[in-house]
Amino acid sequence: MAAIKNRCSPEDLLGILKELPNPLEDDEGPEARYNPLKIDVFVQTLFYLGSKSFSHSFAAIGKFNQVFKLLADGEEAQLCILRSIYELWRNHQQMICVLIDKMLKIQLLECSAVANWIFSKEMSHDFTKLYIWEILHLTINKMSKYVNRLSRELGEAREKLARSGGASSSGDESDDSLTGRGDDKPTEEMVERMEERLETAQGDQKNLFLIIFQRFIMILSEHLVRCDTDNKEFDNYWYRWTIGRLQHVFLAHHEQVQKYSSTLETLLFTQDLDPHILDVFHQFVALNS
Repeated sequence: MAAIKNRCSPEDLLGILKELPNPLEDDEGPEARYNPLKIDVFVQTLFYLGSKSFSHSFAAIGKFNQVFKLLADGEEAQLCILRSIYELWRNHQQMICVLIDKMLKIQLLECSAVANWIFSKEMSHDFTKLYIWEILHLTINKMSKYVNRLSRELGEAREKLARSGGASSSGDESDDSLTGRGDDKPTEEMVERMEERLETAQGDQKNLFLIIFQRFIMILSEHLVRCDTDNKEFDNYWYRWTIGRLQHVFLAHHEQVQKYSSTLETLLFTQDLDPHILDVFHQFVALNS
């Protein structure tokens, strides 16, 4: 806290954090993938000091962006960041939404990490709260906008290349021209790189939906089995809420989900699934047939 208040540099802060031991080293040896203690101390201290307003928090993220990137190298580390944010701001749900939205926007967090955090056991007590679903949908929308932007830029680049007869040389052009902005004539090499970026983004989008629907299936299946074992009525408030949220994901993002419906049917919504869950998928498919 003293270092941040004294306007230390990101390098100075990393030096201070380096002194903290890694509790995972006992379990995983000296090659532990991340340090949860470093993340916890850094995230909670930084956002506590930036708690005066959204602007203060955004400024803190901006100044120590590089520290976040070094600490959040991998999904497990990002889950740790999300847990730290929640522990600090559990009574200010709007702040949790705003911070996660900001960190997704500047790619400090991956969409898949946010989805896994939402469905984690630690968040089960907040599972039916509205802010959780606001975060889930903004995460899906972020991914969809990114894929749509890459698809649009690729289409524009292909049109420009076609108009120029594919005659552009692949000279030393900057990566900025990958977006197809301005009067830059894209080369075939640039278009190929854009195609690769789009293919990667679509793979990430498919993976995000697979994570979300798999998690829905897991928690609903566990609920149905538990109720059957305990001889209890399964159709309670929690079940109706969760099934409704599953339906909402299908309907709110139907254009994106439709592209991966065959993959979903092959990998997740198989015939051996409980009919109560499978019916939701069949209703979605029927709507789009």
